[in-house]
Amino acid sequence: MKNILILFAALIGLASCDNLQEMNVNPNLPTETHPQLLLTNIEWEAFRSYQGTSPLYALKMLVQTDGENTNQYYKWARGSYGAYSDLRDVTKMIEEGERINDMTYVALGKFFRAYHFYNLTMTFGDVPYTASLKGENEENYAPAYDSQEAVFEGILAELKEANDILAESNNIIAGDIIYDGDLTSWRKLINAFRLKVILTLSEKSGSIDVSEFATIYQNQPLMENVEENGQVVFLDQQNNRYPTFNSSSFSSGMYMDSTFIQRLQEREDPRLFIYCTQTKSAKEAGKAIDDFTAYEGGDPAAPYAEVNEKATQGNVSKVNERYHQDPVNEPYMLLGFAEQQLILAEAAVRGWITADAGALYESAVKASFRFYELYSEEYATYVTEEAANIYLTKSINNFSAATSEEEEIQLIIMQKYLQSFFQLGWTSFYEYHRVGGYPSFRRPAGVAIPYRWIYPQSEYNYNATNVTEAITRQFGEGNDQINQMPWWLE
Repeated sequence: MKNILILFAALIGLASCDNLQEMNVNPNLPTETHPQLLLTNIEWEAFRSYQGTSPLYALKMLVQTDGENTNQYYKWARGSYGAYSDLRDVTKMIEEGERINDMTYVALGKFFRAYHFYNLTMTFGDVPYTASLKGENEENYAPAYDSQEAVFEGILAELKEANDILAESNNIIAGDIIYDGDLTSWRKLINAFRLKVILTLSEKSGSIDVSEFATIYQNQPLMENVEENGQVVFLDQQNNRYPTFNSSSFSSGMYMDSTFIQRLQEREDPRLFIYCTQTKSAKEAGKAIDDFTAYEGGDPAAPYAEVNEKATQGNVSKVNERYHQDPVNEPYMLLGFAEQQLILAEAAVRGWITADAGALYESAVKASFRFYELYSEEYATYVTEEAANIYLTKSINNFSAATSEEEEIQLIIMQKYLQSFFQLGWTSFYEYHRVGGYPSFRRPAGVAIPYRWIYPQSEYNYNATNVTEAITRQFGEGNDQINQMPWWLE
């Protein structure tokens, strides 16, 4: 009888433990979810990242008149590891995709991993890659750093895996706000991004297999028109509006940079009318919108008070009102058809692929004009296909007028630069370094253009051994400075 009572008590205890475990499950903190619920936010964050005004000051497109902007004068210091927060969601989406055996989410997870790690390594150099994001499963909260070369190898491998997985899939991707679940469109974007990564390493051709570029170009799907841009479209709904809608910064000290305006004027580029306003003086004088002399910028190398005085006199253009008054405005491009065509054009010039570089260049310019014709309706008449054709005949824009490979590449790089106003983040800044300082960035005498950002203070606080080892390996002991050249440029 005593043994029966003991067994009965044990069974009650087990049942109580089971009940207690059930009671301790918080329904508001689920441990499992469908990956589509993660995908939407992952896409939203990724396609909106690396935008805003910071790169525009460094790229000599904007100047500040009510204070010194660190990006304008290249005085920045530490960068952010915020992308690792986004990568935690990506990691979870991959896990959930594997759990429900839907590999399309795994494929997209690999793409977003590649995208975020590309931006991280371009920002800093060596970063935690192989050992990162393992705090939850392996309790590794101080990951070792991978060399930048290894990170690039991993990025290209993950992008290839992403394309290969989607090539074998028949699923429609639920939760997709970019391509509405279309697998082929995603493959085109992924492959275009593969080309971008390989071209980034053009100075490291001895360390990478550039023949992979031609293999992708010849055998994999790529974007065919502007309608296939990798972009996020905004809606006039709360939390879905254009990011700078109603931003007060546009009405304060933000003005256009004179060097950017001059480049557009020299080329008689109608995108000038889309990017900025006439000066107050020109408008009062009754000048037409398409009068190139109606636009003027501030000197980015001058003290901000001096530019402010010029602006007060009504002689500096501001950013076009649509960037802060239109709740929808234009989409943000992670990578668009125009950029893809310029990537291919440069590859053709370099002999990496057999293609007509001039035709690719022209298709890129037409694609950029078409983008603004679609999304800046008020100015659509200035950027028609006919306008693009006229633009391309001008000697300064004419690819056939180039007399050397260097001039051809400069034409390509300039077009990538001119289409990057509030688009493509820091791409043109990295391109400046990659092609040896083109186009030039005006700044005060003695100011050098940084190559990178300093590692976050949090790494020194919580991962000091590994970040110190990475700095020593790359730049020498204690040389975590913005003027240190990372591997991809050496």
